[in-house]
Amino acid sequence: MATNIIITKQTNAGASHPASPAPAPARKLPGWLWFIALWCFGVGSAMSLGFAFKILMNATLFAVK
Repeated sequence: MATNIIITKQTNAGASHPASPAPAPARKLPGWLWFIALWCFGVGSAMSLGFAFKILMNATLFAVK
């Protein structure tokens, strides 16, 4: 017994359903932009932590001048 398998390519995919939305294009940031964004986040976090530490130190009796 033989099985015949026919593979066909559908050229008009989506033409039968015109109301279906097209898939959204993938948005991907380049590597250098990720580097800059993470660097800015790290610097901002470090400065915020330092500022909070300075305020807490000045609020206590252990302030160094």
